[in-house]
Order: sequence, then C-alpha cells, then structure tokens
Amino acid sequence: MAGKFIVETSARHVHVTEQDLETLFGKGAKLTPKKDLSQPGQYACVERVDVVGPKKTISGVSILGPTRPATQIEVSLTDARTLGVSAPVRESGDIAGSAGCKLVGPCGEVELKEGLIAAKRHIHLTPEAAAELGVKDKEIVSVKVDPASRPLVFGDVVVRVSEKFSPAMHIDTDEANAAGCAGEVWGEVVR
Repeated sequence: MAGKFIVETSARHVHVTEQDLETLFGKGAKLTPKKDLSQPGQYACVERVDVVGPKKTISGVSILGPTRPATQIEVSLTDARTLGVSAPVRESGDIAGSAGCKLVGPCGEVELKEGLIAAKRHIHLTPEAAAELGVKDKEIVSVKVDPASRPLVFGDVVVRVSEKFSPAMHIDTDEANAAGCAGEVWGEVVR
C-alpha cells in the first residue's frame, strides 16, 4: 500500500540491563526469545516480571529483548494510574526524571528511581520509506488510522528514521482502544 504503513499496538513491556536481568532471574541469566517483533532484532521474551507501584502491582509483564543500556518500563497512562505513578509521555530511552517503580522476578527485585514512561506514539521508517512519505527523522506529524469502527487522526507523532528499522507505527493500548484498532490496521501521514 503506497504511502501507508502498518499500525501496531505496543502493550506494556519492560526493557532490562544485563545486570538487572541477573538480579531478577539469577546469575548468568539470558533472555529467551518467544516471538520476533516487527523491528529487526527485537523480540518478546519468555521471561516476565511484576511491576510494582505505590498503589498496585501489574503481574506478568513481558520483557522485550535484547538487553539495553538502561532498564525502562513502558506502560499506558491507564497502567500508570493503576500503579499509582505519574508516567511522563516520552520517546523510548528518554527516562531522566521519569517515574520509578519496583520490578520483581523469581530470583530478586530491582528498585528503580526512574525508568517508567508512557511511550510517545511514533513511526519507525527506513530512509527509503521516509523519502517516499516526504518526512524526516524527528519530524512531528499527524497520522490518520482508518479501522472499521472508529477512524481517528493522531497528532504529535514522532518520525524515527534508521536503516535498522522496518516501517511501522507504534501506539499504546489506550490509543489503540480509542481508535478501535484490532487486527491489521494501516496509517497514513496527513498534512
């Protein structure tokens, strides 16, 4: 579909460092791939953790691999309210001054002073796909999604361009529910 890209729902998940992985799952622990994701080299893992906030706990949250330089938890704003924290809307990796929480695994716990965010909606694009759409890295655009039940235009969508990406837009579960996204949904940049 020329000019269109898949829109995927990114459910709550955790990215961990090697050190935090060992604390949570034991010395020498490695992530076990369960399912490849749309972005090359990214995968959902067999390993899961509980995310503990001051108000409640969300159990069995998926870890995505591979490990990262900083542990990060991505939740919807509804999840943040459930946990009892204020999650800033940020791009992945921008965790300075964000909310903290505790992660609990079968072998230990990690208390995080920061790292919990609501991921800003974004589009992953290759340089070729970005050129075809007439957009550039870090540009902020609007995207129309047209599922059968609730068409919607999302504003404030950040474009991320890299040779390492596969074209796909990521929204969280709150956003997907607002637009009635289920199954295969496509988006297009609107001017």
